Amino acid sequence: MVQDALLLNRLNWDDRARVHGQDRVYDSESLVAGASSLTEVEEEAIQQAVGSVAGLQVIHLQCHIGFDSISLARAGALVTGLDFSPVALAKAAGLAQRCGVDLALVEADACHPPTHLFGCFDLAYATIGVLCWIGDLDAWMRAAHDLMRPGGSLALVEIHPFVGMIDSLVPLRLDFPYSFDGPHFLDTPGSYTDPRAPVQSTATVQYAHSLGEVVTASIRAGLTVRWLREHTAAPRDYRGDLGAPESDGRYRVRLGGEPVPMLYTLVADRPV
Repeated sequence: MVQDALLLNRLNWDDRARVHGQDRVYDSESLVAGASSLTEVEEEAIQQAVGSVAGLQVIHLQCHIGFDSISLARAGALVTGLDFSPVALAKAAGLAQRCGVDLALVEADACHPPTHLFGCFDLAYATIGVLCWIGDLDAWMRAAHDLMRPGGSLALVEIHPFVGMIDSLVPLRLDFPYSFDGPHFLDTPGSYTDPRAPVQSTATVQYAHSLGEVVTASIRAGLTVRWLREHTAAPRDYRGDLGAPESDGRYRVRLGGEPVPMLYTLVADRPV
């Protein structure tokens, strides 16, 4: 069952990688021209975790087509991007070459990275929409722990499980659980970049993970949680249905007029 889910998801992400790169989420030409893909939330997570990445060994888990990997390398990090999609890694390699950036790229399951990478990294970095693909959250956190050297830090920015429950805002409809209850087999056309994108492998398997489950898994893996922040505003419309940003340029999901948590940031350390 686990291998079937992994295969379905890899085929889907192979297809997504083929169509991603010039859209509302991934603007390759702007990246090549020098733009950073890191948002203020990700910059804050990195600042809280390690301050500056200059000169640090960084592993970018589930790096997809490498936008953040390239941005981190431009900031002076020595970056290894890890992803299970060979199509995504090939596109990341091409983009890195166009940007004049050196990346090490590794094809692997984020829950089972190569053991020769264990203890090599000052920072493990993962962001936005990574954990919903992970059936074994404990294994993912153990992998992050093992990849870091003692004293290293994890910077995780993720979609909040509360807003992940919401299928539609008007009318309000919930269609996903808050916490883990096993695999959810979905068949969704297109991609989050464009619902009309020509993605052929549309079947996926996704999982819910509550905030408490994420924190507990990090502790069980041997990490020390140092910073946890929930964000009621986001720098981008990660849902794709929020329309224009509010007057401060940020996006919010409001229920009864009050903003609900949209993202969270977890910073945790591997003890020395």
